[in-house]
Amino acid sequence: MAPGGAAKLAVVGTGNVGASFAYAAVLWGLASEIVLVDANTRRAEGEAMDLLHAVPFTKAVRVRAGAIEDCAGAAVTVVAAGAAQRPGETRLDLIRKNAAIFEQLIPPLARANPDGIILVATNPVDALSYHAWRLSGLPSERVFGSGTILDTARFRALLAEHFDVDPRSVHAFIVGEHGDSEVPVWSMANIAGMSLEAFAAANGRPHDQAALDEIFVHTRDAAYEIIERKGSTHYAVAAGLLRIVEAILRDQRTVLSVSSRIDPSLGLGDVFLSLPAIVGRAGVERVLHLPLAADELAGLRRSAAVLRDALGGIDHAATSARS
Repeated sequence: MAPGGAAKLAVVGTGNVGASFAYAAVLWGLASEIVLVDANTRRAEGEAMDLLHAVPFTKAVRVRAGAIEDCAGAAVTVVAAGAAQRPGETRLDLIRKNAAIFEQLIPPLARANPDGIILVATNPVDALSYHAWRLSGLPSERVFGSGTILDTARFRALLAEHFDVDPRSVHAFIVGEHGDSEVPVWSMANIAGMSLEAFAAANGRPHDQAALDEIFVHTRDAAYEIIERKGSTHYAVAAGLLRIVEAILRDQRTVLSVSSRIDPSLGLGDVFLSLPAIVGRAGVERVLHLPLAADELAGLRRSAAVLRDALGGIDHAATSARS
């Protein structure tokens, strides 16, 4: 925390996601200082200038461009640096180039700010969050990723549209990879504490599992559809990052589906993936072990296997680069 208890935030990578998050943080009044860092220093300077000019309409905050060393003292550093996903490209396709960027970025960031939290947004976020943790040398509860917080939000929004209720009244999670192997937790999805089937019956409508399955497909593939239309996704993930950072700075102990290190006792291997977790001032305080249905647990295990393979790809690339 900055002097006086006010929060300092750092944003590394000022592309669409990083800049959108910084803008949201300015509007929300989360911090007393926001430092923007980018390999393209003029881009970071331009974004800082633009955001600073918005401050007279918001709460007081200092916004400036800086270098990695200027992340010192930040309560949270949001890492959004890296290559963006292109049309037709999967998140896992990005892994080698973004892993190489992290190898240059994360160690000096951890040295500059050893007491802060690193929140990774760069895709593929699960593998890169794990890679960032290994590179940083920091405790795993203080290095984690945005995970399926966006997928969960998309899931809730689409279910709300289907059942004609406020998305904030829908309680449902996407777990596993933030990507093609993600898993919907149908067994625990509810509205007002009622299962989706019970809610449908109470409102005089049939339970249409085929329609719900199609909602999951649209949830899983939303990024591809948006990227095809506008080139990138950034507003919703920026809002998700804001929610995570708010939970940290205000010590809210909020349950959020972030990507963190999973207890080996679950039998999923040594990976980062998303399960609901309690997020507060210390970072990921506890990962919740959901009583999943058998098919959901099987899906989670498949997702973990995909992520272990992705981590193997990072290790292979690193070994090849050194040889």
